[in-house]
Amino acid sequence: MNSTVSGRYWHVLDDGRIQCDLCPRFCKLHDGQRGFCFVRACEDGEIVLTTYGRSSGFCIDPIEKKPLNHFLPGTPVLSFGTAGCNLGCKFCQNWDISKSREVDTLADQASPELIARAAVQLNCRSVAFTYNDPVIFLEYAVDVAAACREQGIRTVAVTAGEICEEPRREFFGAMDAANVDLKGFTEEFYHEICAAHLQPVLETLQYIRHQTSCWLEITTLLIPGKNDSDTEIDALTKWIVTELGPDVPLHFSAFHPDFRMRDIPHTPPATLSRARTIALENGLRYCYTGNVHDETGGSTYCPGCGDVVIGRDWYVLTAWNLDDAGRCQRCQTTIPGEFEPIPGDWGSRRVPVRLGDFAS
Repeated sequence: MNSTVSGRYWHVLDDGRIQCDLCPRFCKLHDGQRGFCFVRACEDGEIVLTTYGRSSGFCIDPIEKKPLNHFLPGTPVLSFGTAGCNLGCKFCQNWDISKSREVDTLADQASPELIARAAVQLNCRSVAFTYNDPVIFLEYAVDVAAACREQGIRTVAVTAGEICEEPRREFFGAMDAANVDLKGFTEEFYHEICAAHLQPVLETLQYIRHQTSCWLEITTLLIPGKNDSDTEIDALTKWIVTELGPDVPLHFSAFHPDFRMRDIPHTPPATLSRARTIALENGLRYCYTGNVHDETGGSTYCPGCGDVVIGRDWYVLTAWNLDDAGRCQRCQTTIPGEFEPIPGDWGSRRVPVRLGDFAS
């Protein structure tokens, strides 16, 4: 398969350079140059995607690992990424993929149709674009989503949400669910730690929530001394309640030292619990803790009666108290999300897959 295809969202500048209009970085490139993301390049007077049909690897994950707690709970998701990223996060937890500049990272070749066929044969209910940000391989992700939809397979985007208005419409219009990283709640954090900007992410969150049918959940990785103050958590959670509504699930996740922030300690579990308490006090109905063992923080509670409606121990479902309509069995309060009458039982398994085995 040809891994280079014509890209969308660019225009020619007066000086002859080509400006990429996919994300707010607006890379301005001469012929032969690559953008900050590394995978979008200027060739023969146009922007091309250099990683179409190529992946850094496929794996079957629990859907809760994305993390998505209100979207097909307990089911397996076929997950993959490519290479590169349009952010420069110093704390990147997948830096070996997102910061890759080596084509050897892209070991697996797979057409959109092959991915959809493999998902069906592997009994996965969905396919996730993850490990690195899928907005930078928009053309490939949108084609995979279309092929999956034809086979009755859902698609999930795990993204930082740094994308411009027009491509945002196309990208999220093709997705069934998204988990967006809201990495902090100050422009200073985004600029100094992520080499990015906060406002485009807020606009992406508002767009998904109010103008699409894509199911939305949010993750904030709490880094000690960087974005974990009570003041910032208070502001972040109040913004979500006011601008997105109280039913959008929020995941507070624990940081581990990695990439260029190895001198920062692990996030204490108490920090996650404190953040969850602030979120609930501010009116969020569904707030979770991640990357720590916390059954209380990982379970879903009915906002009507307080009962556990979905119990979780890590990625294993331990309780299911929803009726066929997604309502609390005790008080009939509707729990927002995409639920099936019978939950999945995939558990915590993580199974690497070679898609070449499914080629016909």
